Amino acid sequence: MKRIAVYCGSSAGPNEIYRKQAAQLGRFLAEQKIHVIFGGGKVGMMGVLADAALKAGGEVTGVIPGFLHVKEVAHTQLTELITVDTMHQRKALIEEMSDGAIALPGGFGTLDELFEMLTWGQLGLHDKPVGILNTQGFFDPILSAIDRMVEEGFLKDLNRDMVLVSQQIEKLIDAMRNYQPPKIRKWIMDGDPNKDTPFKAAQH
Repeated sequence: MKRIAVYCGSSAGPNEIYRKQAAQLGRFLAEQKIHVIFGGGKVGMMGVLADAALKAGGEVTGVIPGFLHVKEVAHTQLTELITVDTMHQRKALIEEMSDGAIALPGGFGTLDELFEMLTWGQLGLHDKPVGILNTQGFFDPILSAIDRMVEEGFLKDLNRDMVLVSQQIEKLIDAMRNYQPPKIRKWIMDGDPNKDTPFKAAQH
């Protein structure tokens, strides 16, 4: 993996542990020569992640919609900052540019990005690993809900296995490097060699 998308909050929350691990992830990815792709903000967890990666000599690309850039939340010291028109284009371009994705603690936006990436993988739109850095068990309630989906027959075990989880950065990256995508795809994608990528679909 040469480029990893990182989804995280535009707020940092009062618990210092989340900011510390965001910084540790940024430094680790820089040390591994892995280019960070993220939402382009200078605030909250996003800013902590980007600043740590840059300080460690890493490359960081931000993708931000124009209306947020206008509100002056854009990080202007990045390796590259790309401005798009909509939130949909932002998510699709981040996916297209990355070799995998990691979710850190965050709010609605982080969960939206995480689950859309998982859904695209389930549909066969990509074969990329999706990881959760489960700092202090932050995602435990969500993982329990996913397990309930399996129990109630709304999600297959092989799709549940797409969710890679660890509280340790190195173990999560190792799991992502060794990831094998599901061999069985959703029926909607069967026999469709000309399927659009998410980014192409967002442009239509």
